[in-house]
Amino acid sequence: MTYADTLAYLYERLPMFSRIGADAYKKDLTNTKHLCAALNNPQKKFKSIHIAGTNGKGSVSHILAAVLQTAGYKTGLYTSPHLKDFRERIRINGTMCTEQFIIDFTEKIKPQIELLEPSFFEITVAMAFEYFAQQEVDVAVIETGLGGRLDSTNIILPELSIITNIGYDHTNILGDTLEKIAYEKAGIIKRNIPVIIGEVLHETKPVFQSSAKEKNAPLIFAQENFYVQDFSYENNHLKTEVVDVRKGGHYTYLLDLPGVYQTKNIITVCEVIHQLQLKGWHIKSGQVEKALKKVKHLTGLHGRWEKVKENPSVIVDVAHNTAGIKQLLEQLKLETYTRLHLVIGFVKDKDVESMLSLLPVSAAYYFTKAQLPRALNEKALADLAALYGLKGKDFPDVHAAVAAALTYADKEDLVLVCGSVFLVGEVNI
Repeated sequence: MTYADTLAYLYERLPMFSRIGADAYKKDLTNTKHLCAALNNPQKKFKSIHIAGTNGKGSVSHILAAVLQTAGYKTGLYTSPHLKDFRERIRINGTMCTEQFIIDFTEKIKPQIELLEPSFFEITVAMAFEYFAQQEVDVAVIETGLGGRLDSTNIILPELSIITNIGYDHTNILGDTLEKIAYEKAGIIKRNIPVIIGEVLHETKPVFQSSAKEKNAPLIFAQENFYVQDFSYENNHLKTEVVDVRKGGHYTYLLDLPGVYQTKNIITVCEVIHQLQLKGWHIKSGQVEKALKKVKHLTGLHGRWEKVKENPSVIVDVAHNTAGIKQLLEQLKLETYTRLHLVIGFVKDKDVESMLSLLPVSAAYYFTKAQLPRALNEKALADLAALYGLKGKDFPDVHAAVAAALTYADKEDLVLVCGSVFLVGEVNI
């Protein structure tokens, strides 16, 4: 098979969460364990760091990978979903896995696909583990897909477990309270393995404490040990003044991910680096500074308050749940523009009304959808938005929506594309 044939087979043969939603979610680890057993358990052949959370886990994964590879470690990075190229999910030192590897792996795993009927995600997890083992990485940063306890990635025994935060998302699968969601995310906590919590709420703290105690896992709350004293913008970088509470030290970091929400993620990363240093990992402060300045270049991360055009400014952001939209609104308060043009689209299984209720009625709206079955129809979205006083036109795809926004926007305006990872992935400017 060619690479194109291989991708077509994977997309058509395997149930894919990004396309059909909860029906593709396998609620146990059996398939992943069988797949990896058939591959001689590649996940046991490299060190790993495991990251879960409602928001921020993608940014933290990429920032941490950038730091590790800058420190000289051959670093694997597994994330999902991808924006434009399937191979974005599996990288080593920022370089995507090869097309030939995907062809060869798929041919090798076909008998297991026929036998087990796994999901698309289960196959990609096994694929990533096999690639990292083959390439003999020093460490792999592994981002969970959904939840934690039953997530396919949760067969690894990591150096550290990280939970960035807890918010309402995938409530149809993970539960309808913060406590239930925290319980699922806390499922990545392993016996005797330190776990770092990025942001904690009074509802979720007891859940983490109980789970960590049960597993005898050292529990560290990053917010207790680091905080951002001040931040500003410098040459489209986020400049942060980070205080180390333990040492009383002050660090200035320039981060090439300018979203103000990264002030939360950088605290988590600082604590992770501290814990790795305690375990004997050689990471110097100068290497951290160097890595943070060029995370996008080192890892290929995109879609986090990313400016893709000037005059007018066009920003894309993968915010796709209520907490993420709230963060975008905080970011907008820091921006200078005349009028806001919002190109938005959502998937059906999100709490769309909650997000719409937060959005400003003064903006011009361009309702659209990603090209997948799970996407909410643009006309239905427009009708729903009208109930919240949001006015605009609907478009069948994001290309038409962005083109319309650019037609109506003046040079001093701001065009923001958000609401779905898949929508952002289809933007081509």
